[in-house]
Amino acid sequence: MTNAPRLSRPFRLIVSGGGTGGHTYPALTAIRTLRDRLAAGGGSLDVLWIGTEEGLEARVAPAEGIAFTTVATGKIRRSSNPLKMLSPANIRDMARVPLGVLQARRVIAGFRPDVVLATGGYVAVPAGLAARICRRPLVLHEQTVRLGLANRRLARRATRIAVSSESSLPLLPESVRALGVVTGNPVRPEVLAGHADKAVGALGLWGFDRRLPTVYVTGGAQGSQQINDVVRDTLPWLLQRANVVHQCGPAHVDALRRSASALPPEASARYHLTGFVGPELPDVLALADVVVSRSGAGTLAELTALGKPAVFVPLATSAGNEQAHNARHLESTGAAVALTGEVTAADLWQAVEPLLADPARRAAMAHRARAHGRPDAADRLVDVILSAASV
Repeated sequence: MTNAPRLSRPFRLIVSGGGTGGHTYPALTAIRTLRDRLAAGGGSLDVLWIGTEEGLEARVAPAEGIAFTTVATGKIRRSSNPLKMLSPANIRDMARVPLGVLQARRVIAGFRPDVVLATGGYVAVPAGLAARICRRPLVLHEQTVRLGLANRRLARRATRIAVSSESSLPLLPESVRALGVVTGNPVRPEVLAGHADKAVGALGLWGFDRRLPTVYVTGGAQGSQQINDVVRDTLPWLLQRANVVHQCGPAHVDALRRSASALPPEASARYHLTGFVGPELPDVLALADVVVSRSGAGTLAELTALGKPAVFVPLATSAGNEQAHNARHLESTGAAVALTGEVTAADLWQAVEPLLADPARRAAMAHRARAHGRPDAADRLVDVILSAASV
C-alpha cells in the first residue's frame, strides 16, 4: 500500500468520467478511499469532478459534497460501417471536443491537481487531453476487459493505465503496455458487508424456504424486458426449486404482478417481486445463491468480489458489445454462464438447473468467480493515483 504524501496543503484530485454508473461509481469509491487514506495520515483531499449536466455524475458528485463543473463534449455513435461514423450527428459532436478541451484546460490550470483520474465516458476525453496539455499526471481506469473508446483515445497520453483484469494487459496498445497496472474495479465497501437474515427482515421474505437456494434476478435499475420475459416464462418451474427475488424495474411491476397472480400460494410465497432494490442490495446479494443479471463491469466486479455463481444475459446494445465480452470472459474459466443472442426460457432453464440441483457445482463456480474478484480494488487504484503524483 502506497503511503499518502505528507503535504502542507490538501492533495488535489480532478476526476473526469461518468454518464453511467459503470464510470461514476468506481470513481466515487476511489475518491472515498483516497480521502480516508489521506485522513489517516493527517492529510486532506480537495476534489473537483468534471462531468456533463446530463450524466449520473451531475447528481452523484454534489450529493457527496464534491465540487462539480461541466465542459462541452460529444457522443460518438458507433457503427460497423465506417461511412456511417461520418454522420452529421457525429461530426457535430466531434466538433464540440476542441471547445471542451479549452474549457477543461482552464479548469485544470486553475485547480492545479496533483493527479487527474479519468474513468471513461465521453467527458473524460477533453479532460484527459487537457491534463496532458497542462502537464498534470493522468491516470486512466478501465472497468471492462477491453479499453473503452474514451480510454483508447487517451491511452498514449496517460501516466498510468489501471485495468480491471490481467487479461486486459495484452489488449493494451503495445506502446503503452508498460503503463498498465492491474487494480480491479472498485466496489463499494457496503456491497461486501451484507447479511442474508437482514434481507429476509427488510423485504419480508417470511414465505421463503431457506432449505432451498435463492435466486436473485436483476436487469439493473430500470429493469430488463428480456430478462423479465424469460424469468416470467420459467417461474412456475423455477419456484419448485428455489426462492426468487426479482428486481424487475419500476415500469414492469404491474404486468409481472398480474402474471404472478396465477401462481399457487405456496410458490407465490417464495417469489418476491420489486421494482427496485435500494439499500437492501448488499443483504440481498448475501442471501442469493445464484444471480441472473446483465453483465456490466460494475455488476461483474461486485459478483466476483463476493464469489457469486451467475448466469449473465448481456445487453446486446452495450458499447462495443462489452457486456457479451465480459460474460464470455468469465464463462471461459467456469466462473459464470453466458447466455447471448435470443435467449429463451429453455435457455435459462438449462443454465440455472444444474446450479440449483448441485450445491457442489455452485461452490465450484463461486470459487472460480472469487478468483477474478478484487475486493481491494479501490485501495489498489489509490496506490496508482498516489504513485502517479510522484512521477
